[in-house]
Amino acid sequence: MSAAKKEVVIVTGVDLAQAAVELLRDYELVYAGAKPTEDDMVKLAQLHQPVAIIVRYGGVSARVMDAAPILRVISKHGTGIDSIDSQAAQQRGIAVKAAAGANAPAVAEHTWALIMACAKNVVGLDQRMREGHWDKSTHKSLELQGRTLGLVGLGAIGRRVAAVAAALGMPVLAHDPYAKEAPQGVQLVDLDTLFAQSDVVSLHCPLTAENKHMINAQSLARMKDGAILVNTARGGLIDEQALIAALDSGKLRAAGLDSFEKEPFTAPHPLQRVGNAVLSPHIGGVTSDAYIAMGTGAASNVLAVLGA
Repeated sequence: MSAAKKEVVIVTGVDLAQAAVELLRDYELVYAGAKPTEDDMVKLAQLHQPVAIIVRYGGVSARVMDAAPILRVISKHGTGIDSIDSQAAQQRGIAVKAAAGANAPAVAEHTWALIMACAKNVVGLDQRMREGHWDKSTHKSLELQGRTLGLVGLGAIGRRVAAVAAALGMPVLAHDPYAKEAPQGVQLVDLDTLFAQSDVVSLHCPLTAENKHMINAQSLARMKDGAILVNTARGGLIDEQALIAALDSGKLRAAGLDSFEKEPFTAPHPLQRVGNAVLSPHIGGVTSDAYIAMGTGAASNVLAVLGA
């Protein structure tokens, strides 16, 4: 007599941390590949009839959900769930979960890597050195001590970024409509105040229909001349054309960007020619430790729903 067929969990990626695979040992894992399209996901859902989907890359639309009538949970391998149609999931009684905080240390560290790179012109100086220049007599970096850091979003990542700012002697402002209190040394303010008073603005909020392009020509105009903007959240928060104009004009000193309106970033892209923009391919949360934490977090969220 053959063993009962295992229920299926689809993973939109090529792998999952071994610790997460072990947690899901009672389920059959089906990997969708690194760049599954909506059509790919519909076909896989029809073929395998999953009870859960773990989302690493790409997203899950209503069409995919309708192809999987026994689907009970969509679990994000990370924190941002904007690639999942949460409203469609709610209408179909499907739980949507995120591995909250799993990648917070990694993203906070990358945020500071970008802030430092912008303030100290690390990339530009490296390039000049390789071209044979010695700019000691002409270059001046920005000292961060005493400068104000403005955090848009005060969740697990934002709080870690704030703690480093405190150690550097930076006053911290934060805007987060969901924050009931702030850590010591962090002042909660409205968004206009944050933009007007911050020397460094760093984004740590989810992307919603309401805050899309919250960084636009108007908000950039309200920022301090020579401010730094860093985004390790979602690309859709920024109007990229308005940002490029602010960088080109010198309104902003620099920008550090780890996410973009359209991903993957495809060349040629207007930001590639902007010398005072530091770019990375949405890898803020990609470390070996975060990979394990996000995988086990996503797996645990699946088990919590399926075991309920």
